Amino acid sequence: MLRAAGVGVGDEVVVSAFGNVEVVEAVTLAGALPVFAEIDPVTYCLAPAAVEAAITPRTAAVVAVHRFGRRADIARLHLLGQRHGLLILERGESEGPYEEIARRRERAAYLDAKLRGVRTPDGGDGHTYQQYVVRVPGNGRPDRDAFAQAVRAKGVECRVPVKTPVHRLPGFRRCVSLPETERAADETLALPVDAVLTKRDMQRVASACNALGGLLQPAL
Repeated sequence: MLRAAGVGVGDEVVVSAFGNVEVVEAVTLAGALPVFAEIDPVTYCLAPAAVEAAITPRTAAVVAVHRFGRRADIARLHLLGQRHGLLILERGESEGPYEEIARRRERAAYLDAKLRGVRTPDGGDGHTYQQYVVRVPGNGRPDRDAFAQAVRAKGVECRVPVKTPVHRLPGFRRCVSLPETERAADETLALPVDAVLTKRDMQRVASACNALGGLLQPAL
């Protein structure tokens, strides 16, 4: 994709470090240098202002990845592309049929109303809830890993969407300040909102989370 667009050796490509290591690998395979920009803490997609701050005379492209059912701000990114002469590429998600999306939204709305002690996602326009991602902050409250372990012990499947930001992985390490990216990697947890889940399943998810009561010790 990048090579076909003329991106290659000596070029820079602005990307997110919040997951999607395959995008960064594609940049390096094209011979270009990945430049990590900060995410928007609500959508978990590239923040346009951070992208603009990362642009240099060598920047050739930006790869925007839509995350968890929320879309990146493609309109603003395209304006940046026009202003700086950059290629703007998108990486999407498989949305699923309308009925499945509607059922996920229904389950997400239930959790929005029932969950306590975690920060629920901002639905925003068009959220399809590919994943229902909450925040479990530390600061004396249960941290994400301890919370996840306890929820799993109660029979509820959950997953950490991004365990380590790409700029912290061997082979891609960069000395760059990305506090929102790192905070998101530390705090986010995906809870189930699959279309096949029953009302009883969703009650179990909410009960398992709420029963923790903020009393857990941080994971070691």
